[in-house]
Amino acid sequence: MILRGVRQSGKTWLLKAFGEKCYSALAYFNFEGNPDLCAIFDADLNPKRIVQELELLQNQKINLRETLIVFDEIQSCNKAITSLKYFNENLPDASIIAAGSLLGLALSQPLSFPVGQVEFLDLYPLSFIEFLMAQGEDLIVEKIRTLEAGEPVPASIHPKLVDLLYTYYFVGGMPEAVKSWTKDQDQDAVMRIKRSILESYELDFVKHAPKSDFGKLSAIWHAVPSQLAQDNQKFVFSRVKEGARARDLESALQWLISAGLIYKVNKIEKPGIPLSAYADDSFFKIFLCDVGLISTMADIPLISIKQKDPLFNQFSGALTENYVLNELVSSDLNPFFWRSKQSAEVDFVCRINRHLVPIEVKSNINVRSRSLQVYLDKYKPAHAVRLSMKNAGTEPPLLSTPLYLANRLADWI
Repeated sequence: MILRGVRQSGKTWLLKAFGEKCYSALAYFNFEGNPDLCAIFDADLNPKRIVQELELLQNQKINLRETLIVFDEIQSCNKAITSLKYFNENLPDASIIAAGSLLGLALSQPLSFPVGQVEFLDLYPLSFIEFLMAQGEDLIVEKIRTLEAGEPVPASIHPKLVDLLYTYYFVGGMPEAVKSWTKDQDQDAVMRIKRSILESYELDFVKHAPKSDFGKLSAIWHAVPSQLAQDNQKFVFSRVKEGARARDLESALQWLISAGLIYKVNKIEKPGIPLSAYADDSFFKIFLCDVGLISTMADIPLISIKQKDPLFNQFSGALTENYVLNELVSSDLNPFFWRSKQSAEVDFVCRINRHLVPIEVKSNINVRSRSLQVYLDKYKPAHAVRLSMKNAGTEPPLLSTPLYLANRLADWI
């Protein structure tokens, strides 16, 4: 298995915890900056020899039936990626799980990628429900997980969940930031952690990207908040750099998408299966991989989010949409957005099971939406969703549900 995800999303911690809990022993190997470890894979890809040399390097006996072998930062050794094929074919008793950044795996060039020999899992920043778990809100999580579609949340806990969601907009789902907040609730400490994560991503630009693309990458990266803050959130290349055109920046944009740092959401003019067949690749929005990171890039303090600072109003919609996008992606949904020729717009359209579902996002309790009604009248979908700060209700085909339950949509539809 290969566990993929953006840097600092918790891959290493998760694999070590899994090994310690579910296996008698853990053999952990990190390829980053470790030429001696990489050299083991240079001679040949015989898995029995490789295991013997891993034992010698680490002075640890590896019982294949009882030990979990972890290859961390596997993208730093292309031959190690290829070796997974031979482990699966010739040493099936071995339990091997590898971790790698999305960017590194996308750029790696193994001799032969082990197609069909490896299972992939994608790790995302913590969702809002996982954030609640980290805060020890186990009873609320249990209640959320038992709610039926359209069932109101008890009025006594609805305000508490709204407050916790606002906190999540600020903290986000990066594990180190969540851990710090859970322990001390120190806003400055959380901001320092998130800024450090953002800086580490920019260092990856220097490390992995062609030198000619660094300025473009940095410009697109820093433009994400301002692009989302526009009334028309369509990504416009000339807003990134005056006079820039698509062909000047497309490769840098794709680099960030491949790294998992941003998500590209394409426009559709009409719904159909597959949605990708109806997508306009030249008309799209971009979102960040974590809502807490974009609140930091925009330098928004927690008090502005919670007290609805008038200066924050214009960006509140963008922040809310970024949150919903992250929740949809972590539910294994692939969102698009709909826009008519008359400029009616629905924030997201997803295929959920066999249904194409329009999803309207409202950042507060005002739920009036001409655009969603235009979509409903035109396409008459079996299901539609409105996410807002109001409690739940149903007006078939419309499901009106609180924003903090966005993660439940894939269960309900």
